[in-house]
Amino acid sequence: MGERILSISGLRGVVGDGLDPEYVVRFAAALGTWLKGGHVVLSRDGRTTGEMLRHAAIAGLTAAGCRVTDLGIATTPTCGVAVQQLGAAGGLQITASHNPIEWNGLKPFSARGSVLNATQGKELLEILEKQGPTYRSWETVGSVVEDPSAAMFHLSRVNALIDLPVVQARKFKVVLDCTHGSGSILSPEWLRTLGCEVVVLGGVADGRFEHPAEPLRENLTSLMDAVRAHHADVGFAQDPDADRLAIVDETGHYIGEELTLALCVDHVLSRAKGAVVVNGSTSRTTADIAARYGCEFIRSAVGEANVVARMIEVHALIGGEGNGGVIEPKVGYVRDSLVSMAYVLHALALKKCRLSEWVSTLPSYTIVKDKITCGRESVQPACDRLKEIFSDASIVEGDGLRLDWPDRWVQVRASNTEPIIRMIAEAPQAADAQQLVDRAKSVVAQIVNG
Repeated sequence: MGERILSISGLRGVVGDGLDPEYVVRFAAALGTWLKGGHVVLSRDGRTTGEMLRHAAIAGLTAAGCRVTDLGIATTPTCGVAVQQLGAAGGLQITASHNPIEWNGLKPFSARGSVLNATQGKELLEILEKQGPTYRSWETVGSVVEDPSAAMFHLSRVNALIDLPVVQARKFKVVLDCTHGSGSILSPEWLRTLGCEVVVLGGVADGRFEHPAEPLRENLTSLMDAVRAHHADVGFAQDPDADRLAIVDETGHYIGEELTLALCVDHVLSRAKGAVVVNGSTSRTTADIAARYGCEFIRSAVGEANVVARMIEVHALIGGEGNGGVIEPKVGYVRDSLVSMAYVLHALALKKCRLSEWVSTLPSYTIVKDKITCGRESVQPACDRLKEIFSDASIVEGDGLRLDWPDRWVQVRASNTEPIIRMIAEAPQAADAQQLVDRAKSVVAQIVNG
């Protein structure tokens, strides 16, 4: 087997080297079996391999007796909203999110329109790996209907969050990088309905990425240049399935993924009070903002499913992850770049200020991220060694290792979606955060290389 990663969150792999139609049929049939042959919403991002995997997924779902509503190319949050709106038993998004172009994957949803929780994920894997799917006889196989209009459910929920006339009156100029993903189907025209003048980059959903798909600073130089060239108010960058958002201010400065959540939390808590849930890799900027408004702040383990589970448990007002993924329960329990754009534009319209001015009012830290390719077996030895080196830190284990000091932290953990170990550090000064990441990476490299 080549590159294939299977977890409770779903499946990702390299097409032709680990991810093949036969396995996709089996995965989809296992999901259909777990959903008892119920109604399933299916959609995909713009990757070139999506059409091939779509046919395999439909074969598996219908073989398990499911009635499939196919949205075609649609964002991941659109899939989640449609599951709720249509009263479906579950959903399946064909996407590999920010992974490189040769990857694709399957992301299942529960009837809540959210990713599967730990218990649900284990039940699905039990069917897939041990029990086996249940295939229906000829008279009870499922059916397929195409319904691209379901995306309108998504937009109506996002629009209900904001004062449309207030946003429309500002007539923002926006540069939007859709990364040749599913965001290009919905986002540009929706922004125009908000009164925005929109300059679109990567606006064809064909999966032919012009830059690496993850919305990091080094991958978004064209967006930063375009914001300056067009004298735009803001630049937005979606990942290929449009659940994450990175932001560039009016000067062309990369604000990044981390502050996407912080800005949205600041806006939401300024208008209502409630609990905030983020994962253990998210900037403490959001924690400081919650404290500023006197609101409860809770950290979960890393992973969208873990954040969602805690949000539901504590009835959180808003939550998300520091990778640019904002989760707004009023729209759905799934990360949503359209929610992020709506909240940022709404706040700017109300504040009547520039984005850089708003950012300057937030607590300031520098977060540095790095990664190294290796297997999960290297994580625990690396964590044990780091505990010895940083013996003065407060230690939190269970999701890799997080080491905390009064004004800084570093985390080392295995990715759930790629064969890598991630190192993340944050400190008031960039040099201190970089030093923490470099030291952690050096330890991991020594373990990996023997």
